[in-house]
Amino acid sequence: MFEHRQAPLLPRREYYHRLARHGLIALGLLAGGLLIGMGGYHFIVGLPWIDAFANAAMILSGMGPLDPIKTAAGRLFAGVYAIFSGVAFLTTVGILLAPVVHRSLHKFHLESRRPGA
Repeated sequence: MFEHRQAPLLPRREYYHRLARHGLIALGLLAGGLLIGMGGYHFIVGLPWIDAFANAAMILSGMGPLDPIKTAAGRLFAGVYAIFSGVAFLTTVGILLAPVVHRSLHKFHLESRRPGA
């Protein structure tokens, strides 16, 4: 997916395309996670769609739930969704930062191989 360590640095235009592609992948993961949360809060917990969206968005962003959950099934869903959201957040950050970190390391590696460096 990324260029080999001995290959030249990717041109800026292609690098920006790579950043955009990774951004779209991350956005898709977040949207999918939000839809999963909304469905769970609506169908399992019984919240209206707007409240299901607000709770799912708050959990996914790491802020915490808004509405108290009264049923055992709802609490189980909320716990599992909170764990999923933490993993989804870390994965999304990794996907977003991968091209930036790779380019930085690749540039450093190319500079360290220059004669006289």
